[in-house]
Amino acid sequence: MPISKTLQEPLPRRRARKNPVRESRAQLIPGLMACTVGVLISFGIHTLLPSLPALTVAVVLGILCANLPRVRTPTAGSFRPGLDFAGKKLMRAGIVVLGLKLSIVDVWELGWATFAIIVGVVVLAFTGTYFLGKLFRLPGETPLLIAAGFSICGASAIGAMAAARRIRHTDTVMPVALVTLCGTLAIGVLPLLMGPLSLSPIQFGEWTGASVHDVGQVVATAQVAGSAALAAALVFKLTRVMLLAPIVFIAALATRRSARNQGVDAVSGQKPSSLPPLVPVFVIGFVAMIVIRSLGILSPGMLEIGSLLQDVLLGAALFGLGSAVSIRDLLSTGIRGSLVALLSWTLIATLGYGAVQLISL
Repeated sequence: MPISKTLQEPLPRRRARKNPVRESRAQLIPGLMACTVGVLISFGIHTLLPSLPALTVAVVLGILCANLPRVRTPTAGSFRPGLDFAGKKLMRAGIVVLGLKLSIVDVWELGWATFAIIVGVVVLAFTGTYFLGKLFRLPGETPLLIAAGFSICGASAIGAMAAARRIRHTDTVMPVALVTLCGTLAIGVLPLLMGPLSLSPIQFGEWTGASVHDVGQVVATAQVAGSAALAAALVFKLTRVMLLAPIVFIAALATRRSARNQGVDAVSGQKPSSLPPLVPVFVIGFVAMIVIRSLGILSPGMLEIGSLLQDVLLGAALFGLGSAVSIRDLLSTGIRGSLVALLSWTLIATLGYGAVQLISL
């Protein structure tokens, strides 16, 4: 064959190498776009109906997307990677930013006696809920997740505890749905009890902050009794949120010791490739944000931006978690969990009321 003819023949095309990192990122886009739309709608509904917290609305919208016929298929299909990413990664980012709401100065002004009473409420609620979950034989680490969510700060605490204990993302779905349901129930029920229990506005705010789960739900409940009640509720609630760091640290320490002693992962039963971190990175970030807020170096405008960012991140995370909730499965397998949740809600409301009475003495 002549050399000139050989040179004229086209060279075989090389197959373009696929970039797995780029492909995995591209798979997140549809779900993250769905989260964005869900957050925008949640904020819109909250603007029209301020009594409905945006984060609660985000969970409900996610649940609707998982169960309505026309959107159920993409939610379980092309949207799933991005929705799971939001429920796990954006939840942790939101917990970090949540630290900007907390100031050590506010807790200091409560006094040691009041602080000790709030800690007692959290510890008793956590312990009581955990044993209720065991009594009703809830599977796996569900009792621990429900205990964290109901006693500390709702879905944020569930996400933090799941990370510390290396619990699967899918196992957080039912606890998040239950804590959202009971927190929403508190918005309607607690204000009706203010009169029969003879609570002053400030006492009602303290009770709300000591017993309602999510920060947004606390605001929606306490604002009914006025600005003084809302201020008292936020101080009590954020003091409970501050306890997230030590409780997650204890959970991570227990996981680490169990993995080291048994040579297997405490949850999955498999030999871990490495021991879990003693303090998860996002918890370090959470504490760092508390310190920054306490130093007073951030302007009110910067704090407002941080608050908005926190709501956006947690709203997207809760939308993603809600989108994994099947109402049919929840009704068929979540009856015991629902009973535990209602009993836990009653327990922490009772403990919170008792705390208010002690503080008033």
